[in-house]
Amino acid sequence: MTATAFVGLGVMGYPMAGHLATAGHDVTVYNRTQARADGWVARYGGRSATTPGEAAAGAQLVMVCVGNDDDVRAVTLGDSGVLAAMAAGTVLVDHTTASAALARELHAVSADRAVGFVDAPVSGGQSGAEQGVLTVMCGGEPAAFERARPVIESYARTVTHLGPAGSGQLAKMVNQICIAGVLQGLSEGLDFGRRAGLDLDLLLATISQGAAGSWQMENRGGTMARREFDFGFAVDWMRKDLAIVLDEATRNGAVLPLTALVAQFYGRLQRQGHGRWDTSSLIELLA
Repeated sequence: MTATAFVGLGVMGYPMAGHLATAGHDVTVYNRTQARADGWVARYGGRSATTPGEAAAGAQLVMVCVGNDDDVRAVTLGDSGVLAAMAAGTVLVDHTTASAALARELHAVSADRAVGFVDAPVSGGQSGAEQGVLTVMCGGEPAAFERARPVIESYARTVTHLGPAGSGQLAKMVNQICIAGVLQGLSEGLDFGRRAGLDLDLLLATISQGAAGSWQMENRGGTMARREFDFGFAVDWMRKDLAIVLDEATRNGAVLPLTALVAQFYGRLQRQGHGRWDTSSLIELLA
């Protein structure tokens, strides 16, 4: 049993923290909306705190899963942030999809306090979090990673250390670049097939067994064909993630024409009021 704190009980953090409790860890949670934290405690046990720092006091591992860079700073820094309460030798794990620059910043601040830091964004979406089968991409010192890994495995299928601080975030950017391209290609292919008069269910069952097969085709192809999007990883989140990707590309010189185009397409969906739809809703722009 490890004394842990989990800060941020959104659609990802809520089940992730739940898996920690189910695995037998001693969990204290914090959420900006207290009612959600109270609901989590009623379901899983443990305790809730009124500030991030209160949640982190006495914890050996502190997990954060919030919205963006500013949200991470709000719960980690300052007098009520987790770092103010964390003891030397403990480890801070940031599961937020954020910038690599923020990861390096938090690594430096944590090191000044003798606290380990791991940037650990996840892939697998809400269903992956609920089932405890997330892919976790980690950056940071190997020693901090090894201390955190057994606990992270409570809600992960794969936990990989990819290099120094920021490497996890950079890996998540590659992940999002690949997903954006695959979904746009899948959208165009299915729209083409529909216009050509093909049976889309039969088409998907056929081509998914060949070189075109992918997780997106297997798990989203059918719902895309049926125009079902009220679930999954939201357009709003993907648009935020791709903005981080494109900002990083400006710094490292990567050329991402397809990613930039798909980011614009997600912007169109947002302007149409579909920011909460699944990312596979790109196909609606072709209808």
